[in-house]
Order: sequence, then C-alpha cells, then structure tokens
Amino acid sequence: MKTPLIQRLAILGPGLLGGSIGLAARQRRVAKRIVVWGRRAEAAHEAVTRGAAHEVARTPADAVRNADLIVLCMTVEAMPAVARALRPGLKRGALVTDVGSTKRSVVRRVGAVLGGKAAWIGSHPMAGGERVGLRAAHANLFADAMCFVTPLSDSSAAAVAKLIAFWEALGGRVTALSPARHDAVAALISHVPHLTAAALVNLVGRREPAALGGVGNGFRDMTRIAAGAPEMWAGIAKTNRKEIRRGIGLLIEELRTLERTVAHASWRELHALLRRAKEIRDGLRPRRRSSGE
Repeated sequence: MKTPLIQRLAILGPGLLGGSIGLAARQRRVAKRIVVWGRRAEAAHEAVTRGAAHEVARTPADAVRNADLIVLCMTVEAMPAVARALRPGLKRGALVTDVGSTKRSVVRRVGAVLGGKAAWIGSHPMAGGERVGLRAAHANLFADAMCFVTPLSDSSAAAVAKLIAFWEALGGRVTALSPARHDAVAALISHVPHLTAAALVNLVGRREPAALGGVGNGFRDMTRIAAGAPEMWAGIAKTNRKEIRRGIGLLIEELRTLERTVAHASWRELHALLRRAKEIRDGLRPRRRSSGE
C-alpha cells in the first residue's frame, strides 16, 4: 500500500496469528508503526527481531497508547483480563478487535470491560494450524483466507468498514456475521472437525495402537488438526459449548445414517451418499497456497 491504512497498530500476543499479522502488515505496508506486547517479554522482543513489530511495550496500556487499531491475539478466555489492563491507554476513536475462534462470549465479555471507550468488533481469521507460536508465523498466513468479522447491530459503520479493509489488506476474504451466527458456523466447519479428528485418533490409539505405525496419508490428512494445542481447543469448547454440542449431535445423525446404510447393505444409497459428499468437497473453493506454508 502506498499510504498506510493504519498509523499505529498494537498487537497483544505475538504468537502464530499475532506474529503473522505483524509480518503481513509490515510487508504489505498496511501499518506505519507496529508495537507489540506479550506476557513473555522474550517473545515480544523476538517479534521485533523477526520484523513483526517495530517496538516492544512494557504493559498492555503502554502498547495501545495512541494506537488506531488494537488486535487481541491470545486465548478467548484470557481476553477480558487483557482488555481490562489495556483500557487506561486507549485513545478516543481507537478500534479494538481480536482473532478468537469463538465470538458470542468474548464479544459480550470484552465489550463489558471496554464499556464503549473504544469501538470493539470481533474478528476470526480462519488461518491457524496445528503449528503454534511465533516461529510458525509468516507474512502470507492470511493470503486468500476467510476472515469473519462480527459487528453488533449498533457497531459503527465506519469502524466495520475499517476493520474489513484491514483484513483485506492482509490478503484475506471477509464475511460479516453476527457473533451468534458465527459461532454456529464455526462449530460445524472448525470446532466439530477438530474434535472429530481427536476422537478418531483416540479410537485407533485405544483399539489398535499398533496400527498407528502403519497409517497412510488418508489417516494423516484427516487427523492433522488433532495435533493442535489442547489448551486452546479446550477453551474454544468451553466458550462455544452449545453450538459444539449441537454440531456433534448432527454429526452423530450422519454417522448413524451411514451405519444403517452399511448394516442394511443398501449399496446404492451408500454410493449416492458418497457421490454427494464428493461433489460438495470438489466444489470447495481452493485456497491459494502461499510461499510461507
């Protein structure tokens, strides 16, 4: 970008997503100045060394002072406490967002903490992975990735437009959903798949552990996401419990349909089910692979 969209960007939490935001914002010249804060000072300084930020802040309040856009990049359970710590440093007109995988709970809790002192709109870039931490961060993480933004009915139209422009400038494709709608969608396309992958690994690990030494690419591909951080995913389940339970129930119904089909030797029906799944899967929009992936 010839003219930076953001004059001062504050990133709180220099992990995979926070570090990648910093790297992308610098490479694409989205932000003129980037400041980072982390619970571990070493991680924040490493972000500067790697080029994901220009400077390190000592406290959350110091990090957001004079910042136009603030991005919370920690677990959703930790966000309210960090929001409380940064609140004294907020300037009038600042925009605060996050990268959390659930929205309804965090939007409500962080909004209550900020108390209207800044514009607060949730975000969820679908760009994570099983690798975590700053060392896994790269500037192309958001290239062609879907990013949800979750404004409320009373959110400022200008703030929403600015946030959409920010994620698009990092390379993302943006869709706006309400927090509740987001959580219902994310449960089906992200949260339930992760728990399903974990269940499949545990099934084989308990029933046929010796078989794990000979698994092929199909098993590896289907269960790759089970390698994600357990602490993070337990927090996601805690904050989206209702929709995840609903999604698991729907998945069980699909599995029972398959079970009945096989039990009754209804091979024509099974073929139709598999054909439909293939057609849907083949129709998914392919995501461009970036040089950093």
